[in-house]
Amino acid sequence: MYATERQQQIEQLIAADGRVAVVDLADRFGVTTETVRRDLAHLERTGLVRRVHGGAVSRSRVSTVESSFAERAGVRSGAKQAIAQAAVELLGSGLDGAVYLDAGTTTAAIAQILARESRVAGALEVVTHSMTVAHTLAGVPHLGLTAIGGRVRGLTAAAVGAQTVEAVSRLRPDTAFVGVNGISGAFGLSTPDPDEAAVKRAIVAAARRIVVVADAEKFDAELLVSFAPLAAVDVLITDAAPDGELARALDEADVEVLVA
Repeated sequence: MYATERQQQIEQLIAADGRVAVVDLADRFGVTTETVRRDLAHLERTGLVRRVHGGAVSRSRVSTVESSFAERAGVRSGAKQAIAQAAVELLGSGLDGAVYLDAGTTTAAIAQILARESRVAGALEVVTHSMTVAHTLAGVPHLGLTAIGGRVRGLTAAAVGAQTVEAVSRLRPDTAFVGVNGISGAFGLSTPDPDEAAVKRAIVAAARRIVVVADAEKFDAELLVSFAPLAAVDVLITDAAPDGELARALDEADVEVLVA
């Protein structure tokens, strides 16, 4: 196999899996680890991948990369809808109490379901710092809405800053649905932006039950800022069963995993 063919296949593997290991690639292609490292160096120079210890990751998994809400809205939308439906069902038949909805495309999908959910009998209070979620739920007659303000980040349409963190810290919602950019066994829950991380950290500290809603694309990704360990999570709702190190870490942290 020519080097260019091998590099194309490596690029495809990284695009599909998000991460590759040097040793695994050497075994797969029957070449030395040094040959694989040269391949990865070439792919990094062309801007296609980023090398990390023991292998390489997709450029989309660089710790500070963050897409806008609009860009993320159409990605894996079917999985997000399934996760959102499972999240609403987790609340039970009564749909009452106080629920915190974090900013994100999956939590926005939860809001869309709640907006048309006929089971809500006026006893459900939704709290959010997401302008998208607040817009979806504003004026919906069968539920209450509390919108938390602050400086709004254009990328995520989420309020952030000291004012937002302080407001969240004064709450005690029954359940918080939290979105993540990455979830890993070693680094826990992470996101690229420190201000977003501060708000998420406050949500995790405030709520009685923490439910992470994340599609499998987020598995094993580690972004710039970790805002909570896996031990802080009660339930993970996702679209595929985690495996490997992440599965073991979730089990050790006693996190209930629900596959939508």
